[in-house]
Amino acid sequence: MTHHPIALVTGANRGLGQSIAQALGRGAHRLVVAHRPGSDIGDTLSLLRAEGVPALSWAVDVTDAEGHGAAVSSLRAMLRREWGADQLDVLVNNAGVGVFGRIDDVTPDGFDAVLSTNLRGTFFLTQALLPLLEGGGHVINIGTSLTRHASPATAVYAASKAAIETLSRSLAVELGPRGIRVNCVAPGPTATDFNGGAMRDDEALRVELAAHTALGRVGDAAEIGDAVAALASTSMRWVTGERLEVSGGSFL
Repeated sequence: MTHHPIALVTGANRGLGQSIAQALGRGAHRLVVAHRPGSDIGDTLSLLRAEGVPALSWAVDVTDAEGHGAAVSSLRAMLRREWGADQLDVLVNNAGVGVFGRIDDVTPDGFDAVLSTNLRGTFFLTQALLPLLEGGGHVINIGTSLTRHASPATAVYAASKAAIETLSRSLAVELGPRGIRVNCVAPGPTATDFNGGAMRDDEALRVELAAHTALGRVGDAAEIGDAVAALASTSMRWVTGERLEVSGGSFL
């Protein structure tokens, strides 16, 4: 019987998360598309099912570490009921927020929101899902090219993603003996609705960023999704603890 691995993608209701889910689906994964409670996951489910990809939705607040136990119990029950499965093969920690502003303008609430979702949420959701990943799972954390090059007004977001890169390397060492790989994908400027859709809708910004990119343009969300799917494939099974930048050669 052909094995169809199961991937769970957080923040899958739009943007990069949606494109990552689609790419993994084309790579023969079954999908659990995770989203914030109250957000609409219908578009992602429709896109996946239109391509014949088996897909389930899971509402989870990644910032609610205290609620992860109950959320994961409901996930396990759903996997058993719908697919007769007890494990995940891939976890993509994509859910994230960005608060962009120069140091004088960043508030404690904005700072805490970024760290709560991007770092704390990633850490504790991964912790809660470890029993489903034991013995062959793969964690892929989404970072940013901003950890390699600096831009004004991105300090808090970039710092949160630098922590994700360090977390990924540390967990690769810690979880390797448990058969779990951990890697990080770092997108460059990409045309999505992130940060108010600036890189998608602001033509002047797109031109400026393209001028500093080796390939002469900003990226498309599908290109990030394809990179994640390639890293998740069995052909990359000997790769762990790595940072894969997908930026078209930004600010080289």
